[in-house]
Amino acid sequence: MSEITEKDKELFVKILDRDKRTLHFLWDCAEGRVVTAGSSLFENVKGDPLDFLRDSGLIDEQYLPAFSVFTARLEEGILSGIDRNSLSVELKIKFTPDGDFAMGGFYAHFLRDENNRITAVHGTIRPYSQKEMFDRNILTTFSSDKDPQIFGKEVGDMMARHPDDEIAFIQFDIERFKMINENYGVEAGDELLAFINDSLSMICNEDQPFCRLTADVFMMVTAYSSDEELLDLIHRLESMLTGFKGMEYRLIFGVAIAEDRTLHTRRHGDNATIARQSIKGNALNNISFFNGRMRTELKKKQTIEDDMKSALLGNQFVMFLQPKFSISTGRIIGAEALARWIHPEKGMISPAEFVPVFEQNGFILKLDQFIWESACKKIRDWIDRGIQPVPISVNISREYVRTFDVVGWLTKLIQKYDIPIKYLELEITESVDAEGVVDVVKNMKSAGFTMLMDDFGSGYSSLNMLKTTQFDVLKIDRAFLSEFMESSRGRKIISHTISMSQDIGLDIIAEGVETQEQAQFLSHCGCDAAQGFYYSKPVTQEEFDRKLLAVNT
Repeated sequence: MSEITEKDKELFVKILDRDKRTLHFLWDCAEGRVVTAGSSLFENVKGDPLDFLRDSGLIDEQYLPAFSVFTARLEEGILSGIDRNSLSVELKIKFTPDGDFAMGGFYAHFLRDENNRITAVHGTIRPYSQKEMFDRNILTTFSSDKDPQIFGKEVGDMMARHPDDEIAFIQFDIERFKMINENYGVEAGDELLAFINDSLSMICNEDQPFCRLTADVFMMVTAYSSDEELLDLIHRLESMLTGFKGMEYRLIFGVAIAEDRTLHTRRHGDNATIARQSIKGNALNNISFFNGRMRTELKKKQTIEDDMKSALLGNQFVMFLQPKFSISTGRIIGAEALARWIHPEKGMISPAEFVPVFEQNGFILKLDQFIWESACKKIRDWIDRGIQPVPISVNISREYVRTFDVVGWLTKLIQKYDIPIKYLELEITESVDAEGVVDVVKNMKSAGFTMLMDDFGSGYSSLNMLKTTQFDVLKIDRAFLSEFMESSRGRKIISHTISMSQDIGLDIIAEGVETQEQAQFLSHCGCDAAQGFYYSKPVTQEEFDRKLLAVNT
């Protein structure tokens, strides 16, 4: 590289005279050392000022990872002759060795020779003024998903500057971020989010707006000219944003291409959200692109969300009951309460269409509360009519168990309808992160409820969970039953699973029983309780009553 000219040094001195409160240094790229310092802090630094800052203790530890990304980007830019004239990063730093940490910006401006080669870096570290901190807080507030005004304007302006380029909305989050907080601590989780946010400020250029939408969800918008360029950028994001402090985590990306620029930027962001959520739990793929199928699903979702509140108020949701039978006696020994949506114009809407939507937007709690109360009403109705009740099991979603007092709500319903607690059973679906509901299950058990683990065998943690589970009943998943019945080895696995569960005091019920062969096999293995289409599909309460009276009297 060329030597720093006297003109460069003169310009540097003028800058120092103009701004006394900022820390300055001039870094000779060829010699790898500070040649002129604007503060006593850098006067005795003979080598790389970045190494000095990294080891000095002046930078708050939380910001060191982002600083490392910044220095790598800076050094890469020097070697490659980066087109940008500057790079910057936010830091919390001490501006004097014995001072307090304060927020500020580190700005690296490139000096070039006549051939446009970078010869030196003018580094400035400046504390934010009170107004800058105020503006920074406003920018953060109005760039979230709750109020994305500033971010939306930045995106709109960027798209206007690139009328002929493709535009991609790249949204990503940290898979199972709650586990980060549980495994490493909440403070470590906050540090990780700060690291990602700060790193994006170096990775993204001036024409790539980004923001933290909410919690662990981030989004950047970029122009690109080829699919390869876009994928390279996503892989680069993944590479630079993972591995923070040795933590193990995975980023999930959803990408929406802005094909219709007449749409509001918020819509493109929503499309990226749908793409990201479509691969939740996919162990093989962590990048998804919004496509025509997702667009159709989005329209369905919007229609469902438009109608859901009026449907609840208009009594369009009804409780159906699916009988549980004793294989040996043919008697009804219980029922599962299931929600059905009977739309006045569209007729019966499949639960497969509306339940996932409700789980995403939180309306599932409202629906579940309606079903819980409907089940209690039905049990009260049987008692009043002199019909021997059978237990009704209701579903409890993991979406709200740790944020809503399910036990308190259900206990009040039991008291309101004055029914024995043994007739209301609770089902929670098994999951890989089921340890998150252990305390909830414990509280439900302590209150006197019978607990059923739904979809047992559908995940990877089933056998491990049996060691410490507090559930009373395991419901064998329909897929587990049908798939394993196809081979002799699979049938042995089912048989041993039933035997082992019963040996440790757990009752078993098989769901999804569709053939006489399955029922006979289960009975031979010692499982006497079953539900499924072989016995009965979910039916109205009136039809259930007729079946109950027909087989139980």
